[in-house]
Amino acid sequence: MRYGIAEWYGQEILQLTPTRRQELARAALGETPPPDCPFRAMRCNKAGGVCSIRLYDERNGRTVAATGDPVIVCPARFEQDAMVMSWLAEIVGFDPESTSVAREVPFMKSTSTGKHAGKIDMVVVRSEPWSWYGLEIQAVYFSGDKMDLEFEVLKDDVRADPPYPVGNRRPDWRSSGAKRLMPQLQVKGPTLRRWGSKIAVAVDRPFFDAIGGPSEHPVRDLDDGDVIWLVPELNGNQLVRGHWEVLTLEMSETKLRAAETIRRSDFEHLLRNKLKPLHGGVE
Repeated sequence: MRYGIAEWYGQEILQLTPTRRQELARAALGETPPPDCPFRAMRCNKAGGVCSIRLYDERNGRTVAATGDPVIVCPARFEQDAMVMSWLAEIVGFDPESTSVAREVPFMKSTSTGKHAGKIDMVVVRSEPWSWYGLEIQAVYFSGDKMDLEFEVLKDDVRADPPYPVGNRRPDWRSSGAKRLMPQLQVKGPTLRRWGSKIAVAVDRPFFDAIGGPSEHPVRDLDDGDVIWLVPELNGNQLVRGHWEVLTLEMSETKLRAAETIRRSDFEHLLRNKLKPLHGGVE
């Protein structure tokens, strides 16, 4: 099985005609303007326009079935119908109908230039009485072959069923979590806690499952943690509410590491197998 395009410019690739796939492939390759993003009501600004990826089975070089859940790779995909923001508003006790949202609010500034050096993705605000919560949205990076390989094939493909993905790639949970999201929480979480607010994080179900999934006894008391985890899911082409829970900043960091140090004996066994002479020349 290989990971390929699940949603492309907001459309499920398995539902597209060959003609439409060719049109989107030309847009993805920069030959024509990209279509509008249906989740943000603006021109898509993600290179290639891939919203999510998923595993596919293959037969005779064609895609025959999708396997598992789609993995969201574009943060704009979380903005469908403002569901995640409304969900957070309800959790924290705001009336969603009278709640406001601000995007990319400056949070840090450079000590040398004084210019803004970091932002919070979104801030959900209640005006009366004044209260707000930060919201970080984390899509998943993938490693492996670029999507351009798929676009080139799809641009010329005329068969009804999509071709099987030509590239090998996989979701990179560690880069998305420990290397990207965790530093964001470490910087923003303590400050928001000091300011009497909290940070919320939105990740999809595959991401959350990859870092351990729901706690055995999930906590939903806002006073018992620092980070509100929101885990929406894709049901067909619709983003829906899933699991949510509250964790401390320390528990969130542990979850995002999703790894532990191996035993010394195992480390040294691997080390011995990798040893090469310092001046052994090039093989």
